[in-house]
Amino acid sequence: MSEGPIHLIIITGMSGAGKTVAIQSLEDIGFFCVDNLPPVFIPTFVDLMIQSGGKINRVALVIDLRGREFFENLSESLKALDQNENIRYQILFLDADDKTLVRRYKETRRRHPLSSKTSPIEGITAERKLLEELKGKANDLIDTSALKPSQLREKILARFGEIEKNRLSVHVVSFGFKYGIPIDADLVFDVRFLANPHYVDSLRPQTGLDQPVYEYVMKWPETQEFITKLKDFLHFLVPKYQKEGKSQLVIAIGCTGGKHRSVAIAEYIAHSLEKEWNVSVQHRDIEKDR
Repeated sequence: MSEGPIHLIIITGMSGAGKTVAIQSLEDIGFFCVDNLPPVFIPTFVDLMIQSGGKINRVALVIDLRGREFFENLSESLKALDQNENIRYQILFLDADDKTLVRRYKETRRRHPLSSKTSPIEGITAERKLLEELKGKANDLIDTSALKPSQLREKILARFGEIEKNRLSVHVVSFGFKYGIPIDADLVFDVRFLANPHYVDSLRPQTGLDQPVYEYVMKWPETQEFITKLKDFLHFLVPKYQKEGKSQLVIAIGCTGGKHRSVAIAEYIAHSLEKEWNVSVQHRDIEKDR
């Protein structure tokens, strides 16, 4: 028997969203990785891991639609994992918007596995519908639309590199509502009610990372009241996610363009949480208005 539970990561998601990069990154940090394992074989594979006597205790499996004839068996396999006290598993779902997926397929000149036409959009639409239920079961979701392969690798390493420490990772991202809400966000906060530096001529070219803009956003009484309430709320809520076994929490903070207010508030919140959790911060849209 193995010494302690085996940690199993099931990687799935949209074709073209980065599953290959994800599994290669996990392999680099010591995970035993298997690509494209039919779901029906998961219980058998788990038994082999347990019989290894602790030699294999961190495993990552890629499940995608190349094995779609077995996909309907995934639910039964997950039920078997739920009943196995020797396994601690989580589902990592990789996603990207349709426009990004189409561009990636055109760049690689590959055909989508579910598309019978030259354009991959038919397959992308069918795949998204097929994966809808599984996406809802995922413990972690990463939107790779705006990520380069190296940036996705950094996210994977940050999320799972210290997995044995069982310390929740919190990712704070600022964004602009006019560019869309991050699809991997667990919590979304709208700060468009705060005074807008965009209407101050000297501040407009700057961002929330610049001290004059940061001080402008923070100086108002309503800002101070908001961040006090938000900190209290997050310090209550984040441990609840950790207790339920979530390894990554994405907190999205949005303003109109993602350049001033959301950036300043995201920086403040990230610093306020970093003493208790592994915190990273990203400013998704900070350069889009430049």
